[in-house]
Amino acid sequence: MYKRVLLKLSGESLGGPAGKGLDTASLAAYAEEIASAAKAGLQIAIVNGGGNIFRGLQGVGKGFDRVDGDKMGMLATVINSLALSMFIKEQGVEAKVFTATPMEPVAKYYMRDDAVEVMERGGVALIAGGTGNPFFTTDSGAALRALEIKADALLKGTRVDGVYTADPEKDPTATKYDSLTFDEAIEKRLKVMDQTAYSLCREGNMPIIVFDMNCKGNLTKLLEGEKVGTLVHV
Repeated sequence: MYKRVLLKLSGESLGGPAGKGLDTASLAAYAEEIASAAKAGLQIAIVNGGGNIFRGLQGVGKGFDRVDGDKMGMLATVINSLALSMFIKEQGVEAKVFTATPMEPVAKYYMRDDAVEVMERGGVALIAGGTGNPFFTTDSGAALRALEIKADALLKGTRVDGVYTADPEKDPTATKYDSLTFDEAIEKRLKVMDQTAYSLCREGNMPIIVFDMNCKGNLTKLLEGEKVGTLVHV
């Protein structure tokens, strides 16, 4: 169904059930799913969040300056990307980490053409460091990178199976959307992605699919054209 995608994973998802630190079982499970899709011919770029280690916005009011806190959050995404890349490599698939700000020799400085080259030869490009600027979330970074690499869709892997009227983990009456428009998502202030990410994708006509990445086989099902999760579109 797709040739090239940008997969957005939250930092908490890499932290396993506790949502903190790095959970090797979660990393291994995600790597297996991602490597399987890459071996089947899908071109994949990945943007990871950093909330399992540090989230800049949450540090405000606790003694952390917002700008420096966001820089710490960017570094957290690099740690997550390096960890996931190692598990992907163990599956026999090339995985290269790129960063939004220069960090050689830790990782290669992100240039779109270099990331695309990795994907075109069957590898996975992990793009870390957000946008490289404070005040932008990794959701916004994912939207930006999806547009830059000309992805067919932005896939957001979460712990729930789509977009709901409210947080289904907190509100048992919440109902799921099969699909909705960007305008509806923005108007209803649905918080699966931030408003900047929604706006970027709407302007660039980049569909977003929100799905449960923790359900084994979901990524493959989605890529084979099965209806999985919630589609957000123009």
